[in-house]
Parts: sequence; structure tokens; C-alpha cells
Amino acid sequence: MGTKKTPLYDWHAAQKANIVEFGDYLMPVWYGSSKDEHMAVVTHAGLFDTSHMAVVRVHGTGAFDLLQWCFTRNLHACVGKDNAPISPGKCVYGAFLDEHGHAIDDSIVYKVADEEYVVVVNAGMGGAIAAHLEANAKAKSLDVRMTDMTDNLGKIDIQGPAAVKIMQKVLKTPERVFEKMTYFSFKGHFDPASAFAGDAQLLDGTPLLLSRSGYTGEVGFEIFVGREHTVKVWNLLMDAGKDHGLIACGLASRDSLRTGAVLPLSHQDIGHWTFIHHPWPFALPFNAAGDGFTKTFHGSAALDKAADADWTLTFVGTDLRKIDTHGAVVKDAQGNDIGTVLTCATDMAIGRHEGKIYSVASPNKPADLQIRGLCAGFIKVHAKLAPGTVVELKDGKRALKVIIETDVRPDRTARKALGSFL
Repeated sequence: MGTKKTPLYDWHAAQKANIVEFGDYLMPVWYGSSKDEHMAVVTHAGLFDTSHMAVVRVHGTGAFDLLQWCFTRNLHACVGKDNAPISPGKCVYGAFLDEHGHAIDDSIVYKVADEEYVVVVNAGMGGAIAAHLEANAKAKSLDVRMTDMTDNLGKIDIQGPAAVKIMQKVLKTPERVFEKMTYFSFKGHFDPASAFAGDAQLLDGTPLLLSRSGYTGEVGFEIFVGREHTVKVWNLLMDAGKDHGLIACGLASRDSLRTGAVLPLSHQDIGHWTFIHHPWPFALPFNAAGDGFTKTFHGSAALDKAADADWTLTFVGTDLRKIDTHGAVVKDAQGNDIGTVLTCATDMAIGRHEGKIYSVASPNKPADLQIRGLCAGFIKVHAKLAPGTVVELKDGKRALKVIIETDVRPDRTARKALGSFL
């Protein structure tokens, strides 16, 4: 098994979590029930140890130019409905591509200051992304320094409609922190010497970077702190959330929640194939017409030539059964193999009624609907399929009829105003 442990490993072990190796770390898959953990995030709140994620600090006079070249988002036009330039306190989702247009990894880029950015990538990818950035900085003669901060920080995600009230209880000045804190913005910094640290502190003065983002589709925060503060912050949040339905959650519910939120898992749903024709067009700098890009970037030339690339599509089943994705194929109505299955998980918080999907959180769900969960996920097929198309997923033991959809779990809360939860 892997040898790396997050600062919270002993806590997970003491709770008798089911622990597995994931990205070279020993991580909890679930504590008691992945279903209960999934439902807690949709209805109340869940706490995730995400300290296995990698963090790279990018700083110097050439930092913006380097990220503008290497990152898929156009940093001149990427924030909000008006596509404003990225500014301090804003973060954006995108990817780093190789010269073939394949995804090295997806990422969130945080702008701390004009010459300082924080790049958050997946477990085990800090060194690879830092090296990729260094090679491109050298090729373009840019003055940039990359600092791989992996394992120097603790990261905790609190997600779900009760997350706002729980954070309110532990922050020193919650009203100032929450003011104008829109989706994909952040306050503070994990470095107490940072001029950007501002008001994001715990009651005892511990500095943190508090990001209004996450991987569940529900409202919540990603919290970055110095590694030495991780256990303290975790226990503080667990105590503050005990009257709000907060429970610890593992990788299994993280996977099913992100699937229900139509979010990809790097190296599974995106990877060594062309990063185009997928459910995440917002990760690319498309022009208004959608037929070209607003900038040239590393890998864009390959995407320009990828008209015949495979399509990654979203599906939802008719019940909670799922299949083993290893070696699983997609078949059309005539029984022809048309692609492969990338992800298949069960969102326990949704159900179908007369062909429409509802969530337990949907305000208008039918009174007689019993929600038992639906399988959902992503397939990669050779041609685009219209929403409503029925295909069959087949592994060695089971065949499932599923429906191509544009969304999975409706009435998600991630973008709702923070004030509506207080």
C-alpha cells in the first residue's frame, strides 16, 4: 500500500474508516455508509479530508503570461457572466494539456496577486505540473518560480447546505468573509505573512484560504491551512457541525456526488485523449460562436484539428444498479459497440418520475416519488448522441439500459447566494 498519510490519517483510523490507497495516499473510502455520507451532503453537510490534493505556487513577473499559455482558460476573460479578467480573490477551473491536446491534469487556478497564483491539481500531480510549467517558462524565457507545496498544507472541504452556518460559527469575522463571496471566489491565504490574508481567520487567529468551491455540486468551501493546523481545524468543524447534521465523508461519496454534479475525475473521464467534445466546454476558451478559441494555448493546435475526436457524454440510468467500468462497452440500439464506459456511479439522492429526474432537495418533486437513487456517469463514444438516446452499458456480467442526458442531479445549491443559507 502507499506510504503517504495526510495529517488526518490517525483520525480516520480511530473512526475505523475503510481505508485504501489512492494517489499514493492512504485515504478513507467511507466510515459507516457511503449512501448516508452522500445524502448528508445533499441535505445537511459533509466534511472531506482532501489534503492529498497537490498545490503549486506560481509567482514572478511572468506568472500571468505562463498560465495564460499553459492553462486552457483565457485569464483575460473568465470570471462571471461578463467574462471579466481574473482578479485577486477569484479562481477558475480548467486544464493543462500536452502538445497532443491531451489532459495532463485538470486544475483550479487561484489569483492571489498580480504576480502570485496558486494552482491546485490532483493527488500525485504537483511535481508533474510544476515540471510542465518550468519547461514552458524556460522555453518562453519568463521570470517565474514554481514552488511545489504538496504535503506542506492541509486541505479540508466542507460541503452541503449547512456548511455556511457551520463556517459562520468558526470564523472570526464571518460577515466580512461572506460579503460578496460569489461562487469560485476566495478570501484569505494560508501564509500568515501574505498581504492578501485579510479577514479569513478562525476565532483563534489561524489564517486560512477559504474558497467557495468544491467537488460535490452543493454549496460549500475548500479550506487550505498550514499542515500543522489541519487536525485542529477538522475537530473544530466537526464540533461546530454536530447540531447541523455534519458527518465525515470518504472518497466513495465524493465520487458519487461529483458524478451527480457532472464533474470529471482526472485520469478517468479526461486523460490521454483529445480534450474536446465533452460536458465541460467552459474549461476551454471558446468564442461566442463556439467555433474557435479566443486565445492560442499549449495544445490548442491539436484541438483545432480534432473535428473527428470521440465524444464524452453524460448518462443517467433508470434505477440504482451500476456496472463495473473496467472493460465495459457501450452498445447502440442495433447492438453495435460504439464506445467505452468511463464512470458509472450511483447518485442516491435522485429518482425518475414520468421520465423527469428529481432530487430529494427538489422543491417541486411529486409527493408520491420514492427516491432510491439512479446510476449515472460518463461514456466516450465515436459520434455525438442526442439527449434522450437510449444506449446499453455492458460489462462481463450485467447490461444496463441508460439514457443520454445533459444534467444529472437537479436543484444543486453550489451557486446559490450564501445569505440564503443563514
